[in-house]
Amino acid sequence: MQKKEQLIQDIQNLLNSYEGINPTSINPDLLKFMDEKTLISIIDSLLTQKEENSVSDTEWLEQFKTDL
Repeated sequence: MQKKEQLIQDIQNLLNSYEGINPTSINPDLLKFMDEKTLISIIDSLLTQKEENSVSDTEWLEQFKTDL
């Protein structure tokens, strides 16, 4: 598998890693015009968003525990 194809697959996998969200299928032709740097940037953004959501969820859970 070529690097760009792997990056596109990684983006799709990240999008599908959210619980309760319908599976996402990306037509690789839509992303083929992007260079590797852009695809890596998309992956970085998705990972950052996932991390921020995780921190937010943890903060909410901690607050919930203290309210009990």
